[in-house]
Amino acid sequence: MTSPALNRPPLTAAFQAPPALRPGERVSVIAPASGFDRGAFEAGMALIRRRYQPEYGSSIFEHQRYLAGNDARRLVELTAALADPGLRAVFCARGGYGATRLLTQLGAPAGPPKALVGFSDITALHLWLQAHGRISIHGPVLTQLGRLPAATAERLFALLESAQPAPPLTGTATYVGGVAEGVLLGGNLSVFTRLLGTPCMPSLKGAILLFEDQGERPYRLDRMWTHLELAGVFARVRGIALGHFTGCEEKDADYTAAQVLRELAAATGLPCVAGFPIGHGNVNEPVPLGVRVRLDADQRTLAFLEGAVAA
Repeated sequence: MTSPALNRPPLTAAFQAPPALRPGERVSVIAPASGFDRGAFEAGMALIRRRYQPEYGSSIFEHQRYLAGNDARRLVELTAALADPGLRAVFCARGGYGATRLLTQLGAPAGPPKALVGFSDITALHLWLQAHGRISIHGPVLTQLGRLPAATAERLFALLESAQPAPPLTGTATYVGGVAEGVLLGGNLSVFTRLLGTPCMPSLKGAILLFEDQGERPYRLDRMWTHLELAGVFARVRGIALGHFTGCEEKDADYTAAQVLRELAAATGLPCVAGFPIGHGNVNEPVPLGVRVRLDADQRTLAFLEGAVAA
């Protein structure tokens, strides 16, 4: 089955924000990608249970090769969680791989807007939601949440519960100076490149791109970045924010992944800041996708101009 054509909203139009979540409300926990470690899952669930009423089915623990059960199971779980008006947010158990396999079976998201939280392979679902004009949360999956600093969970809860813009984040290095404003889109670099040319990629005109990745050696980062260049992505966007690129070094090389990324970013001429605390590292600060942001590369800051949820 092929994906239906999308009527992508222009980036000048406001994306739909989900209603603010309240403590004690029902939320869904799903596994739309890979299977996961039960202990890490329970550690993340403990944090969510202190704040909300999480619900999930026993089939979430299924495994089929590298997936959390077959495509049909994961698709039914995802669509049911999004369609149920009584479930006010959706938390993903893990990334890994598998969310992209569901996209051919997805039309427009069913039900009212609600926050979907996850990162890494969940980037596929974020882009699908943004292609339909909805805001989502690039943030920790449950198997990561339990080992992150407590302040990260507090930032996540604040994002979900308050219509105020999130506090700004600060990066560590300016790759290209300048200031740019636009809608924040992106997530995992490798997943993002796989969706180029598909109906599930939102309009990128005027966007600020967010990228992070794990385990991709420098030449692979170069290859993916060059794919973006050849596809005309950098001619359409206004700035680039880079998070963690963990485990991306070439053994015994006389260059680093950061050096390669800096050179690639410089060639675009776009304002670019690296080192935002986002991704697979020891900190993964949640950020809303589909909201307007201001990237000040000279000051190394990413400021959020809109809230992730509506009052």
